[in-house]
Amino acid sequence: MARPSRAPERRAELIAVARRAVVERGLLNLRLRDIADGAGQSSGSVLYYFPTLADLLQEVQHEAVERFCTTREQAARTGTPRDRLLATIRSGLPTGPDDELCVLLYELGTIARRDPVYAARHIALYERQVGIYTGILEAGAATGEFTLTADAVAIARNFVALEDGYGLHLTQAVPTLERATAEAMLLSFARIATTCPLEEPS
Repeated sequence: MARPSRAPERRAELIAVARRAVVERGLLNLRLRDIADGAGQSSGSVLYYFPTLADLLQEVQHEAVERFCTTREQAARTGTPRDRLLATIRSGLPTGPDDELCVLLYELGTIARRDPVYAARHIALYERQVGIYTGILEAGAATGEFTLTADAVAIARNFVALEDGYGLHLTQAVPTLERATAEAMLLSFARIATTCPLEEPS
């Protein structure tokens, strides 16, 4: 009987190593050799599973986008629209420079300027988050809990843009603001956009 292929296991290991390498070294300093060394393999072995470094990083990006969006979707699933909006706001901000997942997404996002494949996934990440916010805002408007001051989609896009901007500041080597401050500013925008009282961050 033929032994089962270990290719899926090897690929998953290389994706995990590449993920750590992007966070630790950054994309500008990343080499195929770094990933091979981290996995205890030769560069040729890495290329057996992923023809190019770009192919490997596309898998890293796909996994990171899915993990981030799934977490946000789960946070937005239960409670009143107000509860869901608060949970969504709090699930989108990085904890700081050591937030592995958010740092990973910001690093990989830089490739989207040059590579259409990365750009497509980056757009999908953005639109998926906009969809989460839009659903909550429309639900709140339908129940009368929110009185929206603009179109739900426009408000949702502003939420995601604000999160992205604040997130960049929070993940810098020396953050220019604290997470609690960024959260408070998002909540301030949420109150204006929904005319609904929302609690201050704890």
